[in-house]
Amino acid sequence: MWYWCTDQFIVQRVLAAKNIRHARRGTIFGGFLKLLPLFLFVIPGVIALALSLGDDPLITFPLKPDGSTNYDAALPLLSLAVLPTGFKGLVIAGLLAALMSSLSSVFNSCSTLFTMDIYRKYKPEASKKHLVYIGQIATVVLIGFGLAWIPLMEFIKGGLFQKLQSVQAYISPPIAAVFLVGILSKKITPKAAKITLLIGALIGVLRLGLELSQDSLSGASYAFTQINFLHFAFLLFVSCIGMLYLFSKKQDALPLHQLEDITWDKAAFKVQKPSLNAVLSFMLVLSVFILWYLFR
Repeated sequence: MWYWCTDQFIVQRVLAAKNIRHARRGTIFGGFLKLLPLFLFVIPGVIALALSLGDDPLITFPLKPDGSTNYDAALPLLSLAVLPTGFKGLVIAGLLAALMSSLSSVFNSCSTLFTMDIYRKYKPEASKKHLVYIGQIATVVLIGFGLAWIPLMEFIKGGLFQKLQSVQAYISPPIAAVFLVGILSKKITPKAAKITLLIGALIGVLRLGLELSQDSLSGASYAFTQINFLHFAFLLFVSCIGMLYLFSKKQDALPLHQLEDITWDKAAFKVQKPSLNAVLSFMLVLSVFILWYLFR
C-alpha cells in the first residue's frame, strides 16, 4: 500500500501514463514484474549456498571484518563461477544499468518533491530555470546523505535485502495507514493524519536508532530492538490506525462535499462484469499466494 500507492518512485510513473487505462495496465504489469525478485534474489542465493558446501566447493564466500560470512557476495560469486565469459559481462552490465536507473529515479523523485512541494510553496515567484537549479542542488545533497548512510547499514542485522526491507518497515506503516484509512473513512481529519504521521515517524526513527546501537542496550530497550521488523511494521500500522480515530475530532472534520472525490463511497459502487484488468489483478494475487505456498 505504501510503495505502490504513495511512493513518488511509483506515483510519478502512473502520472506520466497516457490515460487511466494505460496507468492501470501499467501498474498491473509492474505487479507481475515484482514477482521476479524471488527468482533474482532468493533462488540464486540458495544455489550459491549449495555450491559452497561439500568437500570440493565450487565457490567460497568471503568473510566480513567481524568474521561472519558475507552472503551478499552470492550473486557475483555465482555469476563468475557458473556463467560463460560473454554472459558474465552481460549480467554485470544489466546489474549496473538497473542500479543506475533505480538511483536516478529515486534522486529525481526526492528532488522533485522538495522543489515542487516545499521550495515552490515558499518561493512561488521562482522561475522554471531557478526551480531546475534548486532541484539539481537537492539531488547533490541527497547523494551526500546517501553516501553518509552507507556505514550505518553495517549496524543493521541481516543481508542487504533484509536491511532494505527493515528500514522500509520503520517508515512505511504510518503512511500506509493514513492513505488507506483516509480513503475508506470520512471520519478521519487532516489534523489527525498529520499527528499520526509525525508520531509514527518518530516511533520508526526511534526503533532504527536503537537498532543501530543495540550492542550497548539492555532491558526493555534491547527487547524492543529484537522484535522482528515485519512484526514491528504490523504493530506500528495497527497503532497508527488507532491514532487516526483517536485524534479525529468532529470540529476538525472537512465538509462532506470536499471528500466525495477522494473517499470510497459504497453507494456509488456498482457491480460490473469482470474486465480484463480485474482478471489480470486476480491472476496477480493468485500468483502471489501460489509462490507463497510453494516457497513458504
